[in-house]
Amino acid sequence: MPKFAHLHCHTQYSLLDGASEIGVMMDKALADGQTAVALTDHGNMFGAYKFVAEANKRDILPIVGCEFYMVEDRHKRKFEKAKGQRDIRYHQLMLAKNAKGYQNLCKLCSLGYIDGQYGKFPRIDKELIEQYHEGIIATSCCLGAEVPQAIMHGLLEEAEEKLKWWLNLFGEDYYVELQRHSGLEKLDYRDRNGNKAISKYSQEDINQILIGFAKKHNIKIIATNDVHYVEEEDNQPHDLLLCVNTGSFVEDQNRFKFASSDFYFKTQDEMNYIFGDVPQAIDNTMEIASKIDNLTLSRDVLLPAFPLPKGFDSQEAFLRHITYVGANRKYDTITPIISERLDFELSVINASGYPGYFLIVQDFTTVAREMGVSVGPGRGSAAGSAVAYCLGITNIDPIKYDLLFERFLNPERVSLPDIDIDFDDEGRSKVIDYVIEKYGRNQVAQIITYGTMAAKSSIKDVGRVMQVPLNEVNDVTKSFPEQLGASLRDILADGGVTKKLKDKLNGDDLEKAAKFRALAEQDSKIGEMIQMAKKLEGSVRNTGIHACGVIIT
Repeated sequence: MPKFAHLHCHTQYSLLDGASEIGVMMDKALADGQTAVALTDHGNMFGAYKFVAEANKRDILPIVGCEFYMVEDRHKRKFEKAKGQRDIRYHQLMLAKNAKGYQNLCKLCSLGYIDGQYGKFPRIDKELIEQYHEGIIATSCCLGAEVPQAIMHGLLEEAEEKLKWWLNLFGEDYYVELQRHSGLEKLDYRDRNGNKAISKYSQEDINQILIGFAKKHNIKIIATNDVHYVEEEDNQPHDLLLCVNTGSFVEDQNRFKFASSDFYFKTQDEMNYIFGDVPQAIDNTMEIASKIDNLTLSRDVLLPAFPLPKGFDSQEAFLRHITYVGANRKYDTITPIISERLDFELSVINASGYPGYFLIVQDFTTVAREMGVSVGPGRGSAAGSAVAYCLGITNIDPIKYDLLFERFLNPERVSLPDIDIDFDDEGRSKVIDYVIEKYGRNQVAQIITYGTMAAKSSIKDVGRVMQVPLNEVNDVTKSFPEQLGASLRDILADGGVTKKLKDKLNGDDLEKAAKFRALAEQDSKIGEMIQMAKKLEGSVRNTGIHACGVIIT
């Protein structure tokens, strides 16, 4: 059997659209003997680090990619709906061949949000793709892409011209992508005026036209499946996820849904059977895999450097200078005990490579006070640092209170310093603005967070879209154990209450768990709701901004 690589896979990081857990997907790939898998989430690369780590654990080649939203002009955000104008977005799949390609994909993703976001969609355009295409493989993508959409509209000449643009830019790194899913014999679309229409072409008709283009222009074809979940039976919880996404009920007749249960992570045997008439489309997936460098996204810590004033030629010298300037302000007399403590701390900080970190933190805390921002006195292990006290980072004298520096930075076990700084709510934004102004907008970013569907929220979401009465849903969530760390999967695991669960729960919660399990095993809508919630537990529901974390590069 010819080897095959999945090159079009959506995970839970395709927010409320993909239901594939990365680890579960990789387990299936390993069991099936697959040697390479691609990650192509919608509009982002949030899952890239985890994806690469999970692939490398199993000795599977990770292919990092993205299915972008592409528009004619990423800057355009005003559309006159009365005149039929709308935001026409095409899907576009791109894969990183190497480190440069990965960097360019990251750049495209970032600029999609910074320059092109409209509503919830990060958008890029061909101007950006021309600028950042090095090290990238592109395909004609799915039915939502530019070339297939032109065919669907009956504009075959336009479709061919668009295909030639991609070919001219990417050359041998451009592939025509074929997909075969049941239920797509009749394709709905919106015409250029936004009116609903039905195409005269099915998905297979479009495939045959694409094959014709590929032969004419000497482009290689590849077979993909538009993977959105791992097993075929996962199509039902995935359908519920789409309802959560669109605010629909399962029983709504005209809601958005997938055409069939075909959008799962198929085996190599299944893909070889489906594309048996074009075996080269299977072979070429492995050709793409052969072009990919094995990325590792783990790297050494990049230590910060603080811009030095004139008269100082090293971070260490400047840190020592301002530490002793501060010490002279803080103490009436610098005794041998104080100087010995400061010298010891400075030696550990210097040996660890962290002078720049201390200089940056003292700079923005000093400026914060100058701007009238309330700065906390210090908490956590940083309060044990006399250097931090002399720099004004903290306001607690660790020598006076006999606090240990080694709890903060231990010379025997060097770890990253963690200084917790508290600012008042209004002042926090002023400090962030200062940091952006000092180091540059392109060098400062806040950290993303992910809101996931925990056990109770998953039950509530599923109950809502299944139209289970709210009082019944609330009764179910109230019966769920209160102990932190309990999950639906633990409680509903095969074999009953596990040792892992017993270790997590106290006696009352164990009793609750047994009753909850009985609810889930009912042959009723309540039982079905709980089982579906278990499947969706852990799905990424939304993103946010970390309350504290800021990255400076």
